[in-house]
Order: sequence, then C-alpha cells, then structure tokens
Amino acid sequence: MVTKTGSAKWQGGLKDGKGEVSTESGALSAQPYGFGMRFEDQNGTNPEELLGAAHAACFSMALSKELAEAGITDVSIETSSAISLDKDGDGFSIKTAALTSRVSGSGDRAAIEKAAEGAKTGCPLSKLMNADVTLDLTVA
Repeated sequence: MVTKTGSAKWQGGLKDGKGEVSTESGALSAQPYGFGMRFEDQNGTNPEELLGAAHAACFSMALSKELAEAGITDVSIETSSAISLDKDGDGFSIKTAALTSRVSGSGDRAAIEKAAEGAKTGCPLSKLMNADVTLDLTVA
C-alpha cells in the first residue's frame, strides 16, 4: 500500500479567511487558497483545481499502463479534468468530472480508444469520486 499526504491550514471565516495547502513531497508548499480563489477567480488555488490536476495525472498514468498492455508504443498523452462544483441544497457537491485527453501512439486506433475507456473507469481517482466521469478523447 502507498500512502501520500496533502495538508491544509485555514484561518478565519469562510469568506474572509485564508488558507495554505501543501504536499508531503514539497511540490506544493504553503500555496494560498480561499473563497475568492474558489468562487471569484482570484489568484491562488482551490480544491477543485487541485482535484482536476490530480485526476488528469491519475488518468494519464492509468492510460499509459493500458496502452502498454495493448501493445501501443511511442505514446504521448495530454489530459485535463474539469471538476464542476455545483450548488446542492444548502451546500455544494462535485457532480461531474470531464476528462479531455489527446493521445498519440503507434498502434491500432480502436485499441487506443478501448484503453482510454478502461483508464477512465480504472483510474483510482475516478473510482474515488462520486461523480459522473466523462471522456472527450482525441487520437492523433
């Protein structure tokens, strides 16, 4: 089993407070986040953006594995994941995660498409989310 840690600090109220997010590896260290960064496009990060980056990375790695198993070589993958935070009653929830991926590789196009579908459902972060995960795939 592999365990990795992310951490967050928060001070103040929801709208006037501010926070910092860090990762165990130090790749992120005391990066600012807050209400304005989540809802008002202020500079900094937010949970949905971080989840989107993690989801895109996880999917790309899962796809790489699936493609190798399908015999696809010379692989290049570029992926984004748009995480939607939707109003849900008195709060919010993440209901959709829209993956967009551009894949190139030497091999059968149908095998690439099948591998991408397998990665979409098999990626650990896709499994974690209680959301509708979609995939817009371009095979170059």
